[in-house]
This record gives sequence, structure tokens and C-alpha cells, in this order.
Amino acid sequence: MASLPESLRTLVDRFDRTAFDAPEGRARVRLAVVDDAQWDVLVGNAARVSPADARLVADATLTADRRTWDQMASDLRGGMDAYRAGRLIIRRNLHIGVGFLAATSGATGSQRLRFQHVDTPSGTLSILSAGAGEPVILIHGLGATKGSFLPTVAALADSFRMIALDLPGFGDSVKPLGAAYHPPFFARAVVDLMDALGLRRAHVIGNSMGGRAALELGLRHAERVGRLVLLSPSLAWRRERPWAPFLRLLRPELGLVQITPRWLVEAVVHRTIPVADSNWIQAGVDEFLRSYLTPRGRAAFYAAARQIYLEEPHGAKGFWTRLAKLVPVSLFIWGKRDTLVPIGFAKHVRDTLPSARHLELDCGHVPQLERPAQTHAAIAEFLQEAPGA
Repeated sequence: MASLPESLRTLVDRFDRTAFDAPEGRARVRLAVVDDAQWDVLVGNAARVSPADARLVADATLTADRRTWDQMASDLRGGMDAYRAGRLIIRRNLHIGVGFLAATSGATGSQRLRFQHVDTPSGTLSILSAGAGEPVILIHGLGATKGSFLPTVAALADSFRMIALDLPGFGDSVKPLGAAYHPPFFARAVVDLMDALGLRRAHVIGNSMGGRAALELGLRHAERVGRLVLLSPSLAWRRERPWAPFLRLLRPELGLVQITPRWLVEAVVHRTIPVADSNWIQAGVDEFLRSYLTPRGRAAFYAAARQIYLEEPHGAKGFWTRLAKLVPVSLFIWGKRDTLVPIGFAKHVRDTLPSARHLELDCGHVPQLERPAQTHAAIAEFLQEAPGA
């Protein structure tokens, strides 16, 4: 152990169990120094470090060069800064990897980055939180997790209390079999989380499927919502859906049986995500596979995807009919190169909801990862406006 870098020893000595949430009660975090050795930190009630055991698979791996590790040890915010800058790479389990950074940052108090599980009537939900001020709930997209909002939490935590959750069925939250996994189901889960955290009202930010859940919150529980930010939200299709009759017969529980090899799933995910060389995106692939490659995670994924496709656009209960009645002030942020929610949807929203605001960016489906500076500047300005503005 004499060769253990002093920076790694400093991080391990700073470990704060109250800021760390290991779903299984313990975890193995591998710390790798580029062009040098690796060490394993066994985390339970305390943290113990030893040379890495190549025979064992770590729950999360953190890799950086020696200079970056030194900076992380000397700067309390160094870990997240290094991660955002691409100098620190986290693979496998983002919840545990970033949770380790939070627990070794040396930060104290309620404003620090923190991971935890919260018991609610909708089941146990996993969240990450940081900051102080008006609360902001962040809701991820289909197949993603709360980790997709780490850049947003880091960017806005100086001004707001940021709370990103794993929706039921995803990430480290409960995955009930047979649940509806439709917008009202997700909206109810968010309200239950707010109640459990003692939040009467919060701003809400949602990406993709999370944007649709955020809209449902605004439609069903307007009194609980401050302002809405919709990042490439999934919206009901307006054109014909040729596969609808077939999907109505197809049961999501078929996801309990793995019929797709991992290599094929990973190839599809890489083709879907537009910035494959980004560390944030690579971590997102890990998060998707971590959930999708479990039976309950697949069942939830298929059920949610099925609901997105089958949502009725028109009629008394149709999405576009209901959207016209949305009360909370809303900002829609669109990607001009989005292939999942084409920019053409912006016109339909403008026609249906004239009071909404819009921002179009040169990006794909995940603005907070692809254009973080522009996205977060727009969100901050929008949320900090005076009431009634």
C-alpha cells in the first residue's frame, strides 16, 4: 500500500457514508490511474482501499491521470469539474461512481451533492440532489436515468435545489411488474416524491419521455408546478400509426425474457445517441444497459415505449386537445437535428399552446448533454424571471 497515491488516500479518508447510497448496502469502486496501477475501494459503513483484484468486477470504475487525481484531492469540487471536462471517465454504474465523488468531496451541509432512496406511495425512488433555493424536479427520458441530468444539476445548483429522480421502472428505482408506465403513472410518482420530500410546489424539467411526464404534471397537478421546461418532449403522434393494432396486443411482460443479445442492444444505442464520443453519452449507454439487461427493466422499457406510441392525439381525452388547457408557464427547447422528436412538432405546439416559449438549438434529442451551455443559460434565465413575466 506504500505505492497508493496520496491523492487517492485523501479521497478515501474523506469518505462520508451519509452522502453515499449503495443499493445493495455495499459496493466496489475501482480507481484507476492512467499508465499506472488500479485500486479497489470497498464501500460499506466505511471505505477500505486495497490493490485492485482483476478477478472481481467493480460496480463502478473511475479513471483519470495522476494530475487530475491530485486536483480532485485538493479541490472540493474537483471531481465533478473533472468529469464534466472529460478528464475523469466513469463507467458501469453512474449512480455508484458519481455517488463516490459526492461522498469523498469533503462538502458538508444540505446543499452538497447527495444520492439517496426515498420511500413513497409509488414505491422506493432513487434521487440525486444538490443546491439550495427553489426546488426543481428533473425527469429523464425513456431508457435513461437521473444521471442524464448531472450537467444540469451541476450548472444550476448554485441557484436552485436540484432533484433528479429515477422514474419507477428505471435506474435504481422500484420496477413494479404490470404497472401502466404511462404519463399519469409517472406524474403520480413525482407528486408522491414531492410529498415525501415535503415540497408543496416545484419547477419541473423533463427530457423526452420525462418531458411528457412533466406536461402531465402540469395538466393534472398545476397547483404543484411552478414553471415547466420541456427538452425535446415526446408528444403524441399526429399521423397514422400503422403498428398500433399490433402493439395493443403485444404484452410488455415479454421483456421478462431476454431475446436480444447484449452486443446488438449496445450497437443500437450507439447509433441512436448522436455524440458517441462524449463521456456523458458513454455513461448514458452504461446506464441504459444496466437497466435494460434486467427482466423488470426490459418490461418497464417496453411498456413505456408502447404507451408513447399508442397515445391518442385527438378527441376529448386526446393529448393535443388537453395540451391547449396547460396552465403553467412553459419553455420548450427543441433540437434541430432531433430524429426522435422532429423539430416539426414545434409548430404544432405553437398552434395549440400560443403562450408557450420556444428555443431551437443545433443539436439532437438531448440538449442538456449536447448543448449544455446554451440549454442551461436559457433554463436559468427562464426560471429566475419574476412571477408573471
